[in-house]
Amino acid sequence: QVQLVESGGGLVQAGGSLRLACAASGRTFSTYAMGWFRQAPGKEREFVAVISRSGFSRNYADSVNGRFIISKDSAKNTVFLQMNSLKPEDTAVYYCAAGVYGSKAEFFGSWGQGTQVTVSS
Repeated sequence: QVQLVESGGGLVQAGGSLRLACAASGRTFSTYAMGWFRQAPGKEREFVAVISRSGFSRNYADSVNGRFIISKDSAKNTVFLQMNSLKPEDTAVYYCAAGVYGSKAEFFGSWGQGTQVTVSS
């Protein structure tokens, strides 16, 4: 198991940027693909982005492609989500997850507690 702690959420105006971070501890960080998911009130949890164990492969949801960037610093056991050109519809609790490369929540066995991102119009 790996323990995950997200940070960096907050309130931002539409068009602004935020950078989320997810610090991992426990089992070797490089063993896992790392993903970001989000859940808005009254909606199902949805895939946002994933980065492979090597960092060479990345995949994004259509809704964030071109605006969000996922990256990792293996030396610091941390994965990041740079969010640019934020929209009110990006408002959600954002979760970091560790598991197997893919876009389905069931591919990921370890989850953080989530961090709130609120985008005002």
